Amino acid sequence: MNYEPTNPTKFDRRLASVKDVQKLTGYQWATERYLRHLIFNAEDRYGSRGTIVPGNGLAPAIIRIGRKVLIDLDAFDAWIDGQRSEGV
Repeated sequence: MNYEPTNPTKFDRRLASVKDVQKLTGYQWATERYLRHLIFNAEDRYGSRGTIVPGNGLAPAIIRIGRKVLIDLDAFDAWIDGQRSEGV
């Protein structure tokens, strides 16, 4: 019995583990330590005084499967483009 995906475009995503991102061409600047920092700060969280600390907005590019953390590279590229300042 062959399995045919109902939505083949969903499987065309470029995914990479946190350790493998830096090995890819064009991502040498993204060290594992820096990516883990971005992932930790991706979502809103509560500060020590109960105030909400806003996240950096990277959450849509992060895929968690158990303990494995994958980066959707297309969403990561879009997030990077969104970080550009207006004055540049």
